[in-house]
Amino acid sequence: VQLVESGGGSVQAGDSLRLTCVASGRAFNTYDMGWFRQRPGKEREFVAAIQWAGGGKYYRDSVKGRFNISRVNTKVTTVYLQMNNLKVEDTAVYTCVAGRKDEYTDNSDFRTMDYRGKGTRVTVSS
Repeated sequence: VQLVESGGGSVQAGDSLRLTCVASGRAFNTYDMGWFRQRPGKEREFVAAIQWAGGGKYYRDSVKGRFNISRVNTKVTTVYLQMNNLKVEDTAVYTCVAGRKDEYTDNSDFRTMDYRGKGTRVTVSS
């Protein structure tokens, strides 16, 4: 089983980035997929999730209207996080996750997700 993230990098405030996560090794089409991040000196926090049944989307309050999560299920599951109008405070290591929950909130716990990637770094400068 692998969750492999890509797309991180260094950008200016106001720029956009798209993160990609490729999940393979099992049937991730029946798992919710999402992203957490760990900002410098902070605890890891929920960012966004998309449910496998119904496609419901959840976002943390600070990224609503700027980030969009989507997924494509083929032989593997690919999850995208489109991040627009990036802010300095979005600087973090972003980690792809897979799990099954009734809902996701700002307080969702990274440790309860079933599968986790290694992360990709996003740096936003002013």
